[in-house]
Amino acid sequence: MRLMGRKKLTCLLSAGTGIVLGAWTYTATRRKQEKAQKEGGHIPYGPYEALFKRPFDAALGSLALVFLSPLLAVTGMLVRVKLGSPVLFKQERPGLNRTVFQMYKFRTMTEQKGADGRLLPDEERLTGFGAMLRSTSLDELPELFNIIRGDMSIVGPRPLLTEYLPRYNERQKHRHDVRPGLTGLAQVSGRNGLSWEQKFEDDLEYVETITFLKDLSILLRTVAAVLRRDGISSPSSATMEIFMGNEEGRDEA
Repeated sequence: MRLMGRKKLTCLLSAGTGIVLGAWTYTATRRKQEKAQKEGGHIPYGPYEALFKRPFDAALGSLALVFLSPLLAVTGMLVRVKLGSPVLFKQERPGLNRTVFQMYKFRTMTEQKGADGRLLPDEERLTGFGAMLRSTSLDELPELFNIIRGDMSIVGPRPLLTEYLPRYNERQKHRHDVRPGLTGLAQVSGRNGLSWEQKFEDDLEYVETITFLKDLSILLRTVAAVLRRDGISSPSSATMEIFMGNEEGRDEA
């Protein structure tokens, strides 16, 4: 009888805790959605995006940094030996709400310049070692620091160049309604093999419906894409062509 009583009490406590947590999650999510709507900002799709995505990013990013620290150290030493200093490539990129942050990656190219003093094209500066880093996505590992700092998310639209900001149309600007990601829907759908228009459509599809299952699916597909080394370069470039704007914008100009 006493054992049955304890089991019943445990069940009641578990049910009560579940109800309280469910009510809190619903209320907190609705508050964030209503606040965003009043301010004219991006409205979180659900509880995962509103409450849990950022803590999940910080926790997973920290764990990944700890477990991958030997790989980071070895890769950094190889970059130093094969490409020289600096080991890290640092560049300003636009993030959440177009706020500019400094993104970190391992260098994959030399600093070779032509007779005019300008850097040579990417395909001439990209070494075999650098191409290997790109194909395995090892060059992206330092972005874990950006994730922990809150500049980036694990999954989201990739952070592009700041010079692209004025070239977006009104719809494309919404890719900056969320934090940029280490990987994203466009990266697992073709990466640099996609056109800019296809990439942006994938980005916006993700931004409009962010869920835990979608993030999990993208992470699993990312692993498969890296193992297959899909979409490392575009059909006509060693990396990806510069985004010059939309066709309608260029026609009007």
